[in-house]
Amino acid sequence: MHGTMFVPRVIVFDLDGTLLDTSEDIAAACNHALRATGRRELKTEVIRRYVGDGARKLCARAAGLTEGDDELDVVVDAFMTYYLEHPADQARWMPGAEQALEQVRGMTFALCTNKPRRVTNELLEAMSMTDRFAVVVGGGDVRAGKPEPEGLLAIAAALRVDPREMVMVGDGPQDVLAGRAAGCRTIAVSCGYNTRGVLAQHRPDVILESLADLNTIMRRWCEATVRSR
Repeated sequence: MHGTMFVPRVIVFDLDGTLLDTSEDIAAACNHALRATGRRELKTEVIRRYVGDGARKLCARAAGLTEGDDELDVVVDAFMTYYLEHPADQARWMPGAEQALEQVRGMTFALCTNKPRRVTNELLEAMSMTDRFAVVVGGGDVRAGKPEPEGLLAIAAALRVDPREMVMVGDGPQDVLAGRAAGCRTIAVSCGYNTRGVLAQHRPDVILESLADLNTIMRRWCEATVRSR
């Protein structure tokens, strides 16, 4: 495994589908935007598959538009207006996520999400999560979101750590790809918005069924790193 000699010090979490199940609220905002622009609503399970690459790509996929389409701005505006007013009506913790944040000791936690920063802030506040993270990088905070590594490199710089001392935890291919590009270890969670098969194609270091097993993995990695020195 790459970075074996580096003790993990920072865990960077994705948000949607990793720490929180936000799919119902995202679907409600998305369907509001589709209705407002004269389009047909979509089922939540369909919209869930579009989550992970930020609001603009989500709205483009849902509305059947390209990202450069002039019509898309109206859809995104309607989506954002509604979502900012209803960031956490039905949001809930993903399996094992809250326990993982409480069980894992001796690590700094950070957040790297493609969700627009304003909605991220509203959601973290609504779920009483704001104080859990030393650094938060949201959509628009860096030039390019995941799968590009810029958000993770910004977190490493802010915390003054080597990216190889960080672990990226997420439920999507973009999380694994961003983590690898930054030099982090990667953990994929298969209970989120992507299947184990999809995640395995991108070769994360570990795939977990839920974050309930995160503490075990982190302890194993820390012990192995100490022994190898």
